[in-house]
Amino acid sequence: MVATKQYKCCLVGGTFDRFHSGHSLLLSAATGKSSRVEVHVTIDDMASMKSPFIEDYETRVEHILDWASKNLDSNIQIYPLNDKFGPAPSHKEADCIVATEETIHNCEQINNSRIENNLPSLKIINVSHIIDSYGEILSSSRIRSGLVDRDGNPWLTDIQRKKIIKMAPILDDELKTPMGQIYSGPEDMPEVAMSSALESLPMKRGSIIAVGDVTVKTLLDMEIVPDIGLIDGMTKRTALSESDIVDMGRFDELKQASNPAGCLTPSLLDSIEEAIFSQNSVVINVDGEEDLAPLYIHCLAPIGSVILYGQPNVGVVSQITTLAVKERCRELLSMFEVK
Repeated sequence: MVATKQYKCCLVGGTFDRFHSGHSLLLSAATGKSSRVEVHVTIDDMASMKSPFIEDYETRVEHILDWASKNLDSNIQIYPLNDKFGPAPSHKEADCIVATEETIHNCEQINNSRIENNLPSLKIINVSHIIDSYGEILSSSRIRSGLVDRDGNPWLTDIQRKKIIKMAPILDDELKTPMGQIYSGPEDMPEVAMSSALESLPMKRGSIIAVGDVTVKTLLDMEIVPDIGLIDGMTKRTALSESDIVDMGRFDELKQASNPAGCLTPSLLDSIEEAIFSQNSVVINVDGEEDLAPLYIHCLAPIGSVILYGQPNVGVVSQITTLAVKERCRELLSMFEVK
């Protein structure tokens, strides 16, 4: 026998970007107490004011519907949210609304408007936050910033942060396959491939992070200073000629890191993390090799960051940081061995 639910129609409003565990908890509270739930999702024009990297309306709605399909007891209807309060101040069928600590004030304003409209106040269902691994409130903004995944977990483990890890032999072939879009061009004219890569970047993008001396120098020669550059003074395992050495003075900051070939070190990780949080352009001079650095960069970088690196004898590879790319890098790093 199905238990009768306490309320008839519950209202939920929000952006629902990068659907995460906090969103799931919010919807669970609503569907657990109400026979019908109306979810009002912020339209793109309003959402883009928060961040240019918020997913589009259709994607955000799709994630909610996917959640609903796995929770058969839910009766969810989705509507576009065009303003701050949506239909809540005049909704005649609604009898409750869900809120977090930050949105309770909005719900109280809605109830004041309902009283003015001769409608009963909505029962406010207060839903607790989920706290992420860093002790902060799990939010879409922290996920977009690259700090945590959808469940509030860090992208890197404590071991990966504190120990030198070594690439396992089984990953050799896989890591030789570029992660991203390849742009081809003559080897003696790297600016041709680079120009194609840059022209293909979306209008909404984050920082440009260049890995490898040739990649960094090509950008500098094109009068583009990347936000972050990683160099090791080598190309194809050979020391660069004097004319090919990167002018590190073009960057605002210089950081040094140690990273042996085939490995990833806390030294490199710390330098990358400091560079990502810096407001200045940063070049990281690596004693060793920076070939595997994109694995750490994607795990640390905000959504929308652009990582560029050279593909020997082919051209340049461009990869934009997304949650899917972060998850792939985390999977590959899990196969590394502690040195």
